[in-house]
Amino acid sequence: MEIRFLGHSAFLFSTGEHKIVIDPFIQGNPTCPVPLEDLLRENVSAVLLTHAHGDHLGNALDFARAGATIIATAEIGYWAQGEGVNAIAANIGGTVRLAWGSVKLTPAWHSSSFPDGRYGGMPTGMIVEMDGVRIYHAGDTNAFGDMALIGEEGLDLAILPIGDHFTMGPREAARALEWLKPKRTVPMHYGTFPPLTGDPQEFARLARERGVEPYVLNPGETLQM
Repeated sequence: MEIRFLGHSAFLFSTGEHKIVIDPFIQGNPTCPVPLEDLLRENVSAVLLTHAHGDHLGNALDFARAGATIIATAEIGYWAQGEGVNAIAANIGGTVRLAWGSVKLTPAWHSSSFPDGRYGGMPTGMIVEMDGVRIYHAGDTNAFGDMALIGEEGLDLAILPIGDHFTMGPREAARALEWLKPKRTVPMHYGTFPPLTGDPQEFARLARERGVEPYVLNPGETLQM
């Protein structure tokens, strides 16, 4: 399985047969090195959305119009259906199972609204299983004690926001690792805009102190699982 970082909170997960994209903020993302047109040719099966903010919702509709299915909370899923694309509306605690694997929605402490200001439902994280690999994408959040329950799922990788200001910073994200207990971790949601000042190298150092192997990916780089 291959994990490709597209900048900010956007990732492309690939196996030999299937590809999914999470929080596809591509156009307008100053850190994304891949043109949207190239990604739309990847035959993405699903778009997973943690919440409705524009820097996460991004180009979800473009992928859906190219054949992908959007998976998100009820508010986002029903909005997408109203836009005429395939979407599955789920909610926190629920698991959606498809040919490529599964995604379970988890809590996240943040906010969620569509770019036009409409309420976007509860924000989430997501536990994704593909090709026998279990990955937690935390979405936008702080650290919270119930991450210990998420960690009981047995995580191969935890992808955590570290930018500070809108989410937790490196030290709080390192505290989250103590509850999540993943084998590996990748930082995200930093450096995209001036307020997101969290240092990925500080996070990497703190992760190693906790026995978790960090991988700091530059946008466009990949991690093999």
